[in-house]
Amino acid sequence: MNLATLKPPAGSRKKKKRVGRGDGSGHGGTAGKGAKGQNARSGHSVRPNFEGGQMPLSRRLPKIGFKNPMRRIIATVNIDQLKRFPEGSVIDRESLLTVGLVKRKADGIKVLGNGQIDYPLSLKVDLVSRGARQKIEAAGGTIIEVS
Repeated sequence: MNLATLKPPAGSRKKKKRVGRGDGSGHGGTAGKGAKGQNARSGHSVRPNFEGGQMPLSRRLPKIGFKNPMRRIIATVNIDQLKRFPEGSVIDRESLLTVGLVKRKADGIKVLGNGQIDYPLSLKVDLVSRGARQKIEAAGGTIIEVS
């Protein structure tokens, strides 16, 4: 086998549909555009939500709520999940990212107190709940809040 004899598998390459090339092709006549109307004309362009002059659905529906553009997305990690780190390790944003406990889009990281830990860990995170702080410090760990 050499590069000159390579071929794609049978059925993996499909010919492009050539519309408007006669009735024998199955796509002749109106070339798949239906009969008459604005969308059948050449050079037609109608914006996506245009409904022919009728009030568009996006404007008919009531607008409710408020989405704060300045909101912070805080990723949460429980003490129970920190058990995958060995004793005495330093846990920061990078280590949580590599393990997969935090996704990249989070603005901050908060450690919550669900679970137990019995060995010391050093945490460098944005926020820590009161219960988590008590449990980590009781196990001999340290917490540095980074903002």
